Amino acid sequence: MKPAPAGPSRSVAALPENRRHALYEQLKQSIYLGDLEPGRYLVESTLAAMYEVSRTPVREALLRLEQDGLVVRDSGGLTVRDHSPDEILDLYEVRILLEREAGRAAAGRRTTHDLLTLRKAAKHYEVVDVDNPRGMVETNREFHKAVWRCTHQLALLDLLERLDLHLGRFPNTTLTYPNRREATIEQHRAIVRAIEARDQERAGDLCAQHFSDARDIRLAQWEDED
Repeated sequence: MKPAPAGPSRSVAALPENRRHALYEQLKQSIYLGDLEPGRYLVESTLAAMYEVSRTPVREALLRLEQDGLVVRDSGGLTVRDHSPDEILDLYEVRILLEREAGRAAAGRRTTHDLLTLRKAAKHYEVVDVDNPRGMVETNREFHKAVWRCTHQLALLDLLERLDLHLGRFPNTTLTYPNRREATIEQHRAIVRAIEARDQERAGDLCAQHFSDARDIRLAQWEDED
């Protein structure tokens, strides 16, 4: 089991956002980054001391994380939700379907401004340092959210955001897998070209393939862990 995360660089009270929302976001990021690993028990008093807040905002943040499906409740209390190969497959199969639809819709509905934002997001991923996995994850997410926003479909965007929450809790990113960074850059560029050309079929196929590859890598990582 990993040691307890070192805690925030500054107290939640010092953050400009609402204290409760700030705490929720920090706990969520700790799950995403693997600092709070799957199966770990989440004790209110421990978290309250770590983040220098009372137990009430901790309780509220944990409730939100439970509603998100990132933590689960059992007889012993709340734990970070564990994962299995079957769950990985289930999540990615749904993600692949939604990303295909997002690619198609983005190519059909994107505006000139959307395209500029998409190109900028693709460039952000390309220039991030290879020794910065967190930066790679954040800029990759920025790119895909830019694709989603090109669809101008709020319901689809909401579904993808919720699904991204669940995939985000797997601690190992697929982006550090051998040759994955280079392949991702080329796939991002191809997606941008297809959306720019308004080629809906190709954009959908490319988005689906991108996440099919991610699924296969994720399963390989799971096998390596075992």
